Amino acid sequence: MKIGKLLRDIHHWGSPIIMLPLGVMIIAGGFLMLKKDIGWIQPPTQRSAIEVTGPPETTLLQMYEAAAAIPELEITNWDQFDRIDIRSDRGVAKFIAPNRWEAQIDLVTLETLSLEYRRSDLLEQIHDGSFFADWVKLYIFFPVGIILFFLWATGIWLFFEPYIKRAQRKKKRAERSAS
Repeated sequence: MKIGKLLRDIHHWGSPIIMLPLGVMIIAGGFLMLKKDIGWIQPPTQRSAIEVTGPPETTLLQMYEAAAAIPELEITNWDQFDRIDIRSDRGVAKFIAPNRWEAQIDLVTLETLSLEYRRSDLLEQIHDGSFFADWVKLYIFFPVGIILFFLWATGIWLFFEPYIKRAQRKKKRAERSAS
């Protein structure tokens, strides 16, 4: 079997195998590329109205109590938070709950500056396949990435092959005409 035929076959049969999972990855990835530009995907980071030089006087416990008092977060214990992101340059702490709600608390006044649903984490889980199940991430989305790499490589070959063949034929003709 010639290499060109083998690569065309790989390219031909690899494409339908990865079609659906790759489509999911591409759509979710497109949304993730825009997450900082579209507030519906990820709430924009607010800024404290009070500018402070140096660290704020508030403690982590005070910030936790302020965030735990927000009913939408559904938090009753410190270890229930998915993560806490402190943006010292903006004077804000972001408290992200497992139910995907995000509260942005002012580091000085402990006032809630923003309370919005955060979709970027859900989109990341869809993008890497873990949203569906851990085995989907490992046994479907990961192999799709490997197959996509081979499609990329075979596509490069299939693109340049006609130019290479044409150059070889031209060289042979030039050698024949020279002799």
